[in-house]
Amino acid sequence: MAFKPYGVITPVLTALDEHENFDAQAYGDFIDHLIRSGVHGIFALGTNGEFYAFSQEEKLEIIKTAVAAVDGRVPVYAGTGCVTTKETVELTKKVEALGGVDCLSVITPYFTALSQDDLFRHYKAVAECTDLPVLLYNIPARTGNNIAYTTVKKLAQFENIIGIKDSSGNFDAMLKYIENTDPRLSVLAGSDSLILWTLMAGGAGAISGCSNVFPELMTSIYNLWKEGKFEEANEAQKKIRPFRNVMQMGNPNSVVKRAAQLLGYKVGPARAPANVENKAIDDALLEVFKLYK
Repeated sequence: MAFKPYGVITPVLTALDEHENFDAQAYGDFIDHLIRSGVHGIFALGTNGEFYAFSQEEKLEIIKTAVAAVDGRVPVYAGTGCVTTKETVELTKKVEALGGVDCLSVITPYFTALSQDDLFRHYKAVAECTDLPVLLYNIPARTGNNIAYTTVKKLAQFENIIGIKDSSGNFDAMLKYIENTDPRLSVLAGSDSLILWTLMAGGAGAISGCSNVFPELMTSIYNLWKEGKFEEANEAQKKIRPFRNVMQMGNPNSVVKRAAQLLGYKVGPARAPANVENKAIDDALLEVFKLYK
């Protein structure tokens, strides 16, 4: 049976020490906390995991640590997307060789402007270099490149391309992926404000940055929806808005990491220059935390 993503998957924060070096023990402890809190999957080296900040050697160590920490309890997703196709293919092969990863997440190349034909060729090369399931990752505000639904539909010819995470924040674009591609593809929300609406429209769940900070709340959106408790799911969905508002005060994934720090989790700083040390943001986060007690 083909791999099917579902539920609320955490793009786990990469724990660093005070010198910005990877802290494997703290990372494993944080992953264990997330799984015990009910998340449905662990995603190493997503945007919230600062994939852009690490060397290939560091990435392999981080993914290996995630696989060991998860220990088969939930699916493991790993980010292998890089700027060039050559580097993406190389990292993808090395991650597959590690073993223990259930699904790859491959962000579009970034910085360089690409056509839809370029994106098709890139993902074709990735799909053909691995037997692992591949989840496309669309976040055009960060990458400058948007995957059109027509390109996703074309990429569905590759059996190991199993879906897409959409972080565009454009719900109509999400609907096009759900309604106008291949029904076997799983569509995951990358914007936490759209989790319930994605599920209601036929999506499979979400990769939720906020679940690093509020794992029980974020997973409850999916669990309540699954139980048919739509009003309660909507109430849970609405509760995340104040935190989302604070995220816009800085680099969003750095704010998420700062929030986890303030709650006492030993995830360390974000790598400079993206670390958040801002009293206004700290004060806003502390006010938001009062709402969730």
